[in-house]
Amino acid sequence: MRLSFHGADRAVTGSCHLVEVGGLNILVDCGLFQGGREVDEENAADLGFDPESIDILLLTHAHLDHCGRIPLLVRRGFKGEIIATPASRELARVVLLDAAHLQQEEAERRSRKAHRRGQRVPAPLYGVLDALNAMDLFGRRAHYGVPIELADDVSATFTDAGHILGSASIRLEHRDGDDTKAVIFSGDLGNSGRPILRDPTVPAPADTVVMETTYGDRDHKPLEPSIGELYAAINDTLSRGGNAIIPTFALERAQELLYHLREGVEQGLLPRTLPVYLDSPMAISATEIFQHHPECYDAEARALFERGDDPFGLPGLRFTRETADSMALNRLAGGAVIMAGSGMCTGGRIRHHLRQNLWRRDSSVIFVGFAAPRTLARILIDGAKRVRLFGDDISVNAQLYTINGFSAHADRTELLAWHRAIRPERTILVHGEEKAMHAFSTQLRDTEVLMPSQGDTVAL
Repeated sequence: MRLSFHGADRAVTGSCHLVEVGGLNILVDCGLFQGGREVDEENAADLGFDPESIDILLLTHAHLDHCGRIPLLVRRGFKGEIIATPASRELARVVLLDAAHLQQEEAERRSRKAHRRGQRVPAPLYGVLDALNAMDLFGRRAHYGVPIELADDVSATFTDAGHILGSASIRLEHRDGDDTKAVIFSGDLGNSGRPILRDPTVPAPADTVVMETTYGDRDHKPLEPSIGELYAAINDTLSRGGNAIIPTFALERAQELLYHLREGVEQGLLPRTLPVYLDSPMAISATEIFQHHPECYDAEARALFERGDDPFGLPGLRFTRETADSMALNRLAGGAVIMAGSGMCTGGRIRHHLRQNLWRRDSSVIFVGFAAPRTLARILIDGAKRVRLFGDDISVNAQLYTINGFSAHADRTELLAWHRAIRPERTILVHGEEKAMHAFSTQLRDTEVLMPSQGDTVAL
């Protein structure tokens, strides 16, 4: 068995790991690099392996940094089978088609500028047809705890990672006579005690673990105070007469926020008539997909559904799927909560809302998720006084809030508990900034620790 690393190595985005075992070439995830324009060349570069040689792709979950290069993989010759949980399969369709549309729109915008300057017209990384072709390759559905035979001597078992709907850790097992070796890919691990989804399940022990370290150097703030901060930020904005703009990840974070806003209204902590706009076609579709998969819910959320209540429904909620409806939000003088993607403000409708509201002292921007280096979200969080949006220099006058307790990632304590339950001989750290990875490595005991760089290979 041999592993090679092609993304999210000493970094947080672009997860992609290759396993060569039992005569198979198995890819675990093929995610998009994110973090501003500097990553465009990285996404378009050689993948580090021959796409035609890949037999199977195992998808841990449908976040863009784990699935976003799959259409590119297909465009470059991959014809194998993609295996994912039923919920991940549905979410991936929405995510990949949305990403393809954005790739094409961005390419068209750059093309217009290039034509005016007499420059070469850039091509999109991939298009809608590539995304549709990728969906054709989704084959067997993975169900938690049920092994899938990939070859006579190789199997994969998905376990609930508790990160987003359908997310999984994957345990690959290779049998060679009486000898059995196993490697676990953590995927992204969720926090215990969160609303809606079940807590992460610890897989059976394995010799080697490839695990994420996004928050390997710190613990999260408790959830309850963070919910209180959210309500306070919204109420403070309403008292000033402005709009509360929330950059929102379409999968999990949008649904979790709707869940808490509904609770806030029901408990009288937020105005019953509060207008809340979910201005993200992908988040709207993802919310509908959540309603298809109550089998992934924890007991409390499942009980709401069983008695006919919608965990995400609140009186003032409005979905703005169409572009014209989104543009109409620019006319809102104040008093509204606007949730829009992307969470890191790298694209999508949120940038338009920031252009309309960042300069206003009565409005607020509420950050509730991780912001990678060089993204607009991180630039704002780090205290920029001016930013450039759509060719305009915008003064940052709005009140900025950063609420860290809503993370969908396990923190240091949760990661350590998960690792100790598996007791691996070898631990390979990925999906984290170097500072977090090094800090987490000092907490590990009785295990060999590796921190590969992109392109590195490890023989097991």
